[in-house]
Amino acid sequence: MTELLSSLPPDARRLALAAIVVGLYLLLCAGIALKVALRKRKARREEAALASGAGEPVLVAFASQTGFAEELAMATAKALQAANLPVRLRELAAVEPADLSGGRALFIVSTTGEGDAPDNARRFIRDVMATEPDLAKLSYAVLALGDSTYAQYCAFGRSLDAWLARNGGARLFDTVEVDDGEAAALRHWQSQLSVLTGSTDAPDWSRPAYGRWKLADRRLLNPGSAGEGAFHVRLEPLDGDAAWQAGDIVEIGPRNAPAEVADLLARLSLPAETPVKADEAATLGEALSWRRLPHEDAAIKALAGASAQALVDALPALPHREYSIASLPADGGVELVVRLMRRADGKPGLGSGWLVAHAAVGSEIAGRVRSNRSFHAPQDDRPMILIGAGTGLAGLRSHLKARAALGRKRNWLLFGERSSAHDFFHREEIEAWTASGVLERLDLAFSRDQADKVYVQHRLRAAADEVRAWAARGAAIYVCGSLEGMSREVHAALAEILGAGALEDLADQGRYRRDVY
Repeated sequence: MTELLSSLPPDARRLALAAIVVGLYLLLCAGIALKVALRKRKARREEAALASGAGEPVLVAFASQTGFAEELAMATAKALQAANLPVRLRELAAVEPADLSGGRALFIVSTTGEGDAPDNARRFIRDVMATEPDLAKLSYAVLALGDSTYAQYCAFGRSLDAWLARNGGARLFDTVEVDDGEAAALRHWQSQLSVLTGSTDAPDWSRPAYGRWKLADRRLLNPGSAGEGAFHVRLEPLDGDAAWQAGDIVEIGPRNAPAEVADLLARLSLPAETPVKADEAATLGEALSWRRLPHEDAAIKALAGASAQALVDALPALPHREYSIASLPADGGVELVVRLMRRADGKPGLGSGWLVAHAAVGSEIAGRVRSNRSFHAPQDDRPMILIGAGTGLAGLRSHLKARAALGRKRNWLLFGERSSAHDFFHREEIEAWTASGVLERLDLAFSRDQADKVYVQHRLRAAADEVRAWAARGAAIYVCGSLEGMSREVHAALAEILGAGALEDLADQGRYRRDVY
């Protein structure tokens, strides 16, 4: 080619070179176009796959500057799909007001620099957030990515959440804020997805770095109750002192029931003492204690003939479980209120089963304290209204303990359960707080103590004037308990009493906080 060009006259040589350059450019453009077309085709295939499932699709929308939010959106979409929920995965720029007219939506958005939205969110901000659509039929949640070293931490996620709520959207759960990719916050988002989907067996996106704790105490709080047992559980650190504050969470690394491990090993004719390598060297029995075990006969038969190491490699690690901490570091240990949950086959659930049925008192528990900044206490002496039902008392108890230690007595507790005779958890302590003035007001709702069932939202409505008066004095409202049922009904009651706009203003000011699960 070089010799041929050099043999041409100068003008012809220039024309030939120009033609070659144009040809190469057209080939490059064709290659880029093909690559884009293949990417679009792949995206359409993935979206079609995600859209399969039962029911109305869940919108998963993302705004990403570096690609991290997009990765998390895809992981979120796949988690929903694994629970047989259809999904519409969209870049935020492609979301129209009609997409928000109803159903459920999950937003994964990042903040860049000093509070800026990602570039691919600009069209949505300009054309959609500048309007005031009716979002009364939309339920949503926001995963906000940011960096706390910047003054405007998670600013875009917060502004998106405020816009959605201001226009009538209902939060599925409170915004989860992620500081510089913090793994614990991402696990919390995944935990909330598990509640949303009802699928609690998905492997963790990142494994917690568990510490060693001793199961120091366990006692039944509701003997004779018509409901499942609720237990006071106390864990004491074995690796030195642990630090937390009121409102924080403990992540527990559960274990399988020893009898289930033994049954699987017997069916596969494998000895428990066989050495294997998992995250660390262990025996097969030890490794299986924290792997997800198959329960269906067909799944167990499919593993027949596998070696001990192959069996361990084939089974994912058990996911963590989260519990609200009901104590302070000054108490010397993490205290929990845990209700025994059951699987579809009637056997104890994974986390609750481990803590209240399988682990022996005195045995070692894998756990990790996680900060839950969205449920931390006010810094000042403002009044607090604390609302919870059932095991939701745990997250409120730690706040009342902290307030008592600081001599802050403007506290109002609204607590609900089944019956006063059997389900008044920590009764003596609550009555002592009332007698000493730590609790300025106590309202109880025991649903089965009268013909017409009474819940905490009914107590709220009956005391509407007092709720408004406390809010006018600057009170902070904290709610802890189940996502479905209690927290939704309490939110509706508060919106009715205070006004939806005023309630959102309280949330913006950090005066309305929820720890729901």
